[in-house]
Amino acid sequence: MFIVFIIFASFILFFINKLTDSLCEQKEIPEERQSQVFRTINILVTILLISSFVEIMFTT
Repeated sequence: MFIVFIIFASFILFFINKLTDSLCEQKEIPEERQSQVFRTINILVTILLISSFVEIMFTT
């Protein structure tokens, strides 16, 4: 179960990063701010994935 969740989380982070890159291009966010945007989104998505994993592990 752990391995499946890690693979699933990797795909989610990959696609979220692709969407973030599209957002930065579309909104023409300057290069110096893009790293901050990516960092913030990645941290928030990682927190969401960890909380989902903890919830799944304690409900089964």
